[in-house]
Amino acid sequence: MIVDLHNHTPLCNHAEGEIDAYIQAAIKQGTKIFGFSDHAPMDFDPQYRMKFEDMQAYEEAVKEAKERFKDKIKILLAYEVDYLPSHMDERVLNADVDYLIGSVHFLEGWGFDNPEFIGKWQQENLNEIWQKYFDTIEAMAQSRLFDVVGHLDLIKVFNFMPTKDILTMAKNALVAIKENEMVLEVNVAGYRKPVKEAYPSYELLKEASKLEIPITLSSDAHKPEQVGLFNKEVMQMVHKAGYTEAAYFINKEKKFIKL
Repeated sequence: MIVDLHNHTPLCNHAEGEIDAYIQAAIKQGTKIFGFSDHAPMDFDPQYRMKFEDMQAYEEAVKEAKERFKDKIKILLAYEVDYLPSHMDERVLNADVDYLIGSVHFLEGWGFDNPEFIGKWQQENLNEIWQKYFDTIEAMAQSRLFDVVGHLDLIKVFNFMPTKDILTMAKNALVAIKENEMVLEVNVAGYRKPVKEAYPSYELLKEASKLEIPITLSSDAHKPEQVGLFNKEVMQMVHKAGYTEAAYFINKEKKFIKL
């Protein structure tokens, strides 16, 4: 991936490997722009995110790495923030970073993509859950708090699929992403999950292309060896969908690089 904007560090409590190891892996893969966007602190689900007291150390470590590797690769600083009204914190939303990724991992407090809580899927109406998920993505876009939409159709992670048309359910969310000038990440982590495909699906990506929604690329790596995995597959998909450039951000300013 020439651009790779969504990657983690051990501070989130469920990733491993030092910052330099991620960067070295990215350089080896030929990446030109590499972003750290670790799970931002929040007063909810603390075991899967960094602590507020770790924010300064995280930001300083990434900035120091940016300087050390400046002659080899461009390093960016960001947070992945859970869109969870009443739990998002101004210290994160106003952080001095290059961009913020907005993600939906929870529906009414249920961590639907967490294997620990997979049993709840058996109790749910799949069509209703999928629609509720995309309605939440729409609300996230309308909040205008974030620059990048994280893993658009993460809801498919365990292959619990709806019977209704997904494009129809996602339509308003995609329109909101377009209207609020967000960037859609093409995230390869899905290839490592039971669903075995990128987020978003090709069908959703093609619809995003029709709406002229810009994209970026993401490994969503939680260990250095995941950096740049499935690059061939994702590049084939984005080119097939009609994309020729990828977005990135410096100090919240959107920029583009040719794919």
